[in-house]
Amino acid sequence: MTLARIIPEQQVSLQSANAHFNKLVSYLPEIFPTEILIISDVEMRNCQVSRQKPTYLRELSAAILTGKINMESFRQITEDNIRQQLKSAKGIGDWTVNIYLMFCLQSTDIFPAGDIAIVNTVKELTSAVSSDEIIARAARWKPYRSLASYFLWYYYLRKRNR
Repeated sequence: MTLARIIPEQQVSLQSANAHFNKLVSYLPEIFPTEILIISDVEMRNCQVSRQKPTYLRELSAAILTGKINMESFRQITEDNIRQQLKSAKGIGDWTVNIYLMFCLQSTDIFPAGDIAIVNTVKELTSAVSSDEIIARAARWKPYRSLASYFLWYYYLRKRNR
């Protein structure tokens, strides 16, 4: 379940999120909704899944198992419908949906305006300062905003020797 990897990445460094996800993977036989629903908060904390994220993972798992979120349909429905379905689960917002659309469904025109690395890099490389200016700048990159975002992340990580 790819979203089980993205949720721990919310508001933490990629290194930290990767370490936490690896602990979860080594603890669970498989990352399936049924497995997520049976482990306790203590077990989640032992895997360093922190704060509200166990709740978010369980909400997502339950929504998938009940059919509220039908990931099988994602290749046939619009990005707006995917966005609606995913955001119906507690703890999934625009950033999580954008990352899922970009990396999992390979959407070509997504700009994750809530991503701190993206925002800081746009501010560093352009005259854009406010959120509105950053979004206006990104609008120029249509229909390839995802590609622009990948370049911005690459720049951000390279500059910080990561």
